[in-house]
Amino acid sequence: MSPKAEAQLADFLEQLSSQKRASAHTVSNYRRDLNQLRGYCQHKNLQDWHELQNHDLRSHIALRHRNGLSSKSLQRELSATRSFYNYLLKNGLVTLNPAQHVKAPKQARKLPNTLDVDQINGLLDAATDSVLEIRDLCMFELFYSSGLRLSELAGLDLTELDIRDQSLRVVNGKGGKSRILPIGKKAIAALEKWLPYRQTVAQPDEPAVFVSKQGKRLGQRSIQLRLDLWCKKKGIPEHIHPHMLRHSFASHLLESSQDLRAVQELLGHSNIGTTQIYTHLDFNHLAAVYDKAHPRAKKKSL
Repeated sequence: MSPKAEAQLADFLEQLSSQKRASAHTVSNYRRDLNQLRGYCQHKNLQDWHELQNHDLRSHIALRHRNGLSSKSLQRELSATRSFYNYLLKNGLVTLNPAQHVKAPKQARKLPNTLDVDQINGLLDAATDSVLEIRDLCMFELFYSSGLRLSELAGLDLTELDIRDQSLRVVNGKGGKSRILPIGKKAIAALEKWLPYRQTVAQPDEPAVFVSKQGKRLGQRSIQLRLDLWCKKKGIPEHIHPHMLRHSFASHLLESSQDLRAVQELLGHSNIGTTQIYTHLDFNHLAAVYDKAHPRAKKKSL
C-alpha cells in the first residue's frame, strides 16, 4: 500500500493507545487484525484505504472463514476494521465505512464450564500449610466471592480494598470501566489472614494485594499456575482455571437470586446478552432436577 495509507494505519494505532487509552493487549489485537486487512489490500493491488469496497471486505472475511478462522475471531477483525474506518471517516480520509453492514458467520454459543457448590467447597475448604498457600487461597476466595476476571485480580491494589465496608473497587475493568463489588465473609477472613503476611514480603513501593516471594505483583500466568498446583496437591481431578471460578460465581448467584440485571452489574458486562448465557446454565440445572424428580418425566427402563 502507499506510504500515506501506511501512515494512516500507524496514526490510528497510536491514537488508540494514547487518546483512547486502550490496553496493550487491545492495541496488539487491532494491529494484527488490520495487518491482515492490509495484506488483503496489497494482494488486490489496492493502494489506499478508500479503494476498499464492501464486496472486497466480504471476500476477505469469506476467505478467512474458509481458512478456518472462528466466528469470534472474524467478529473481532470486523470490529477492528469498523473502528479504523470510523477514524478515517472522522478525519475526512474516506467517504464510507465498508465494514458497516458486514457480519461474521454465526457460531454456536458455547456454555462456560462451572463447578457445583460441593466442588467449590472442596476447592476452598482445603487446609493451607504455607504462607504461599494462604495467599493462594485468598486469591481463589476472591475470585469466587466477587466474580473477578483474572486481569482484575492480578491488578488489584491495596487502595482498592475496603475491609471495613467489605467491598473492593475494580478501577480498570474490561473496556476501562470501574465497578464496586462486595466481598463475602469467607473472602474477608482469607484477606485478614493474608494481609499481615503480605506486609513482611512485599517491597515498600509495591501497591499490589497479591505479591510473589520476591515482593512484586503476581502476574496472571503465575496465578493460573498456582491454581493448577493447588488442585493437584489437594487431589482435585478437574482441570480448573481462574475463569471457572468467575463462571461459577455468576451461575450460583443467578440460580439463587434470579436477578439477571444484578449479576450483569457484578460481572461488569456492558451487554446483558453476555450475561444471559448463564440463564442457559440455570435452565440445564432445573431441567436435570425436573428429569430426576417429576414422576411423569422419568424414563422407564426396558
